[in-house]
Amino acid sequence: MKKIVIINGVNLGILGTREITTYGGVDFLTYLEQLKAKFPQFEIIYYQTNYQDEIVNLLLFNKNIDGIVLNPGAFTHTSIIIADAIKSIDTKVIEVHISNIFAREQYRKNSFIASACIGSISGFGLRGYELAINFFL
Repeated sequence: MKKIVIINGVNLGILGTREITTYGGVDFLTYLEQLKAKFPQFEIIYYQTNYQDEIVNLLLFNKNIDGIVLNPGAFTHTSIIIADAIKSIDTKVIEVHISNIFAREQYRKNSFIASACIGSISGFGLRGYELAINFFL
């Protein structure tokens, strides 16, 4: 069975209650169960952290996995460290954003992460995770 790791970064642990008009009203753990039901052929492992160094460790030290879906949250716009960690691993990483970062504030239009990833998905709500997992089929 293929293993997919989803890593959600800063502030994504409060989905469902945070800025509902931007991020929706569903908490991620509820959505995760839907993903697992939709993709029974994958073992989907989930992490959420508000700490950049934990994201780096999750990227570097998750072994024997087939793909990573990463939503670094606001670290997208600030973290060369996360980008460097992605560049140092062989596992393919897909960057996901719930909101369309290109339709938001100017500073959100820049992603330090995107160039290190196999691809980026932005603006499709939580469905972006499903689109990313479909890549690994």
